[in-house]
Amino acid sequence: MSGGVDSSVAAARLVDAGHDVVGVHLALSKDAHQTRESARGCCSLEDSADARRVCDKLGIPFYVWDFSDRFKEDVIDDFVDSYARGETPNPCLRCNEKIKFAALLERAVQLGFDAIATGHYALIDGAGNLRRSIDPQKDQSYVLGVMTRDELDRCIFPVGDTEKPQIREEAAAYGFSTASKPDSYDICFIPDGNTQAFLGRSIGMRPGMIVDESGAELKEHDGAFQYTIGQRKGLNIRVPAADGKPRYVTDIDAATGTVTVGPRAALDVRTIHADRLKILHEAMSAASQCSDPIAAHVQIRAHGGVVSCTAHVDLDADTMTLELAEPLSGVARGQAAVLYLPDPDGQGDVVLGSGTICGTE
Repeated sequence: MSGGVDSSVAAARLVDAGHDVVGVHLALSKDAHQTRESARGCCSLEDSADARRVCDKLGIPFYVWDFSDRFKEDVIDDFVDSYARGETPNPCLRCNEKIKFAALLERAVQLGFDAIATGHYALIDGAGNLRRSIDPQKDQSYVLGVMTRDELDRCIFPVGDTEKPQIREEAAAYGFSTASKPDSYDICFIPDGNTQAFLGRSIGMRPGMIVDESGAELKEHDGAFQYTIGQRKGLNIRVPAADGKPRYVTDIDAATGTVTVGPRAALDVRTIHADRLKILHEAMSAASQCSDPIAAHVQIRAHGGVVSCTAHVDLDADTMTLELAEPLSGVARGQAAVLYLPDPDGQGDVVLGSGTICGTE
């Protein structure tokens, strides 16, 4: 239980349905000051207190489980290492993968629990397939696409069939103080919210050059980690482009510290290569075995749009190649590419699986 409105209602619904429910809050830092208070996070001391109050009102046990060591290794260190490689990671997605649906479930099973339930907005259908939530504005199936099949089989998402305004109304009816609590979106382990400063301290300053597409040097920088693919603002390049149009970051070579900038059109990607595959639907396994591609949709950001693609899956190599029907812009290494089977039966898109983007063309 994060201390937010969604997990509060999820717990209440399970209690009402007659389940034996235990509320668990995850402590992700040994130093309480390393998580953000009053900053719309999900793991601070005040969030823990909110979760405890909900459990007290429901009359269920409440525990705090310390996953701070694993969180540092699997989320914080991974975040830093990914930026050091010139990638653009999503720490909340990695937290879901490594902590909330791996470490948490592992301990829960060891203690004899049947399943874990969260307040994520997603659905599991009668066949066990992961589908998009009823509420398209809050759908979180993308960040759940990094789960394994075994993990999904032991998960319950009680609020995925309801739109967010109704969840808040339901929380208010229960008398939960979380009913009007803002949604979480901050990176909880960066207390002051200054990601560049955090990375600077963690990685260290590594001077390099900003160059144009021809390789001409335009400006020196203090570290490639300060830039992301598709970035336009904050480049502070005093030499104008030949056509006078804005420049965007089109490539990052962390090994040499070279940041390449170019025109908007240079951001367009038509082929995505991904590794570290997660298979949630038999269609992905079948495609690899028979070498037939999958006609699917791909989503590369938590709240981004989708495009049609043809997915070539190779489970032996743990890779897939996605040929896009139309270009996507600003695709960066380190992002997750989640595949969907578009609404095969009128019940919503089905998540097929995912991979971590390792290259583009």
